[in-house]
Amino acid sequence: MKPSKNTRIAIIGLGYVGWPLAQEFSKKYYVLGIDNDPVKIKNLNENLKRKSPKTAQNLRCTTRYKEAQHCNYFIVTVPTPIDPYKNPDLTPLIEASTAIGKILKKDDIVIYESTVYPGCTEEVCVPILEKESGMKYNTDFFCGYSPERINPGDTQHTLTNTLKITSGSNPQIAQKINALYLTIIKAGTYLTSSIKIAEAAKVIENTQRDINISFMNELAIIFDKMNLDTTDVLQAAATKWNFLNFKPGLVGGHCISVDPYYLAHKAQSLGYHPQVILSGRRVNDEVPKFVAHKLIKLMLKNGHNLKSAKVLILGLTFKENWSDIRNSKVFDLIQELKEFHVEVDVFDPHVTQNQLPIQSNIQLVHKLSQYEGIVLAVAHDDFLKLNFNQLKSSPKSVIFDIKAVLNPQLVNARL
Repeated sequence: MKPSKNTRIAIIGLGYVGWPLAQEFSKKYYVLGIDNDPVKIKNLNENLKRKSPKTAQNLRCTTRYKEAQHCNYFIVTVPTPIDPYKNPDLTPLIEASTAIGKILKKDDIVIYESTVYPGCTEEVCVPILEKESGMKYNTDFFCGYSPERINPGDTQHTLTNTLKITSGSNPQIAQKINALYLTIIKAGTYLTSSIKIAEAAKVIENTQRDINISFMNELAIIFDKMNLDTTDVLQAAATKWNFLNFKPGLVGGHCISVDPYYLAHKAQSLGYHPQVILSGRRVNDEVPKFVAHKLIKLMLKNGHNLKSAKVLILGLTFKENWSDIRNSKVFDLIQELKEFHVEVDVFDPHVTQNQLPIQSNIQLVHKLSQYEGIVLAVAHDDFLKLNFNQLKSSPKSVIFDIKAVLNPQLVNARL
């Protein structure tokens, strides 16, 4: 079942998921990208005309949903964050569904890629589409769910060479959606039997990773009390063929640190209080506090006066060699350190000052001095080239290597 030559796709949300998707689909079909950020839209359109004039013929970006009235596929890639109480914040998803519903036509297909809890597409989004369009689901219009699997900054696991899960609101629509994605996904697709299964598969991918890392973080805390080096222990254990190769660390970002709360929310709505999922989250949320307290103890042990001490934090993003700071746990680490009234410098060449929320009270430094405490929080390639001995104010300065990537003889602690 090949997609029609009249296929016209609107992609809602032009972030790290939607933009690559728009570019790939535009090689085969006409694509209209929609985003509520006018500055982003202006820059994307200008860059397309300047750098990719051929692509610009098939791809255009706008803030106006009305311009997508002629499209017959709508792919939603908006963020699905959590609120301050760690409940799912479906506002972007609801707003996108409302806007699409107003221009939806008979036989149109709406595909959601945003990470949600099982049932969200049909329980939350579909009723909105029905209300706004005045049409009936699975009679007049149809839906699908195909979760994104993009790993930002990963040049190996890209959109086109990563297997794509697909689903549809009935068997025929599922085949149509699957065929559409097969035209751009070289690695192939995995067609599930229902939208709920596809939703569930996505949300447990990151939840599983979160839980495994939380176990490593708990081990790091336990081994610290035993004066054992966690990295040494894990390297020894990894000699067994079936040992899972996870490492402790700060667990942030807009996926791993968020998705478990979506699954937990759904479970709780059904009367089940998840224990493993939420306990893993609690452990991972405690890691910044553990690192801060460990660093301060080592500094005090080495005779440093906290009132006059300076600490350098290397890295602010949630992953290496990437500029995204959303839900980065480094912010929590900085806040914990400031509770001890030490002066904290933050250096990250991948982040600009205007990315930081004003309430963070963080002023990025561009020139490094010397410090009583140094924390390698993110393993940017740039940092591996630094001369750490030159950054130390004295031989008793403390270096904490959260990522365990530096020479062990150079550091005082690692997670």
